[in-house]
Amino acid sequence: MKDVKVIVATHKEYQMPTDKLYLPLHVGADSNKNKTSFKKDNTKDNISKKNPYFCELTGLYWAWKNLKNDYIGLVHYRRHFSLDKKKYKTEEEKFKHLLTLEEVNKLLEDTDVIVPKKRKYYIENLYDHYKHTMYIEPLDETRKIIKKKYPKYLDEFDKLHKRTSAHMFNMFIMKKDILNDYCTWLFDILFELEKKIDSSKYDAFHARFYGRISELLLDVYLNTNGINYKEVKVIDMQRINWWKKGTSFLKAKFLGKKYDKSF
Repeated sequence: MKDVKVIVATHKEYQMPTDKLYLPLHVGADSNKNKTSFKKDNTKDNISKKNPYFCELTGLYWAWKNLKNDYIGLVHYRRHFSLDKKKYKTEEEKFKHLLTLEEVNKLLEDTDVIVPKKRKYYIENLYDHYKHTMYIEPLDETRKIIKKKYPKYLDEFDKLHKRTSAHMFNMFIMKKDILNDYCTWLFDILFELEKKIDSSKYDAFHARFYGRISELLLDVYLNTNGINYKEVKVIDMQRINWWKKGTSFLKAKFLGKKYDKSF
């Protein structure tokens, strides 16, 4: 049995999977004072104070620096991996069909990385989608950093102008040596981005661009390094208002109205 641990990033008390694969982690514990019974991301080597900007990445940083498992992963309290192809309506039903340690071990027999199935943006590329829904300056600045510090990744980064799908949500399970390399690369870029962009000019929602940009960087890293992976379905534990999400996207694309909250 492989030594795998997947943190479940949460900012509040919430039902958690019971399989021993999972470790619930209170992210942003340094500033978020919600009382939880979970392990906190403001212990040992951490960047918990950056959570209002880095989102679940403070949990990833904590796991990278402090967990000793051979494989480490990240999911969310409201998004999980599942091999079950059925669609369940209630959270209770969904919790019974989340990815288990036994299933992960079978998946890892011939791969070192597990990622979500790609999210498809049918009518525009990834760069344009970001530009329409968010403020583009941080993403453009990220390109400058990559060009200067990590030029071998630039060609793949520029494919954001062509690609219409991506492995989103900052969800994955990785072998530790790959995770070490990925996180060293990712956080170096994001910490450099901190020096270039004044987050205070954005409202609280848009100041969280570090977490959003990292979603786009995952495929840049995987594809540049030729890393093989397996895709697994993602279950949304809470119902998504697709009508509201769709109309908000159309307003962003055609009327220039940026998103103002998550869906």
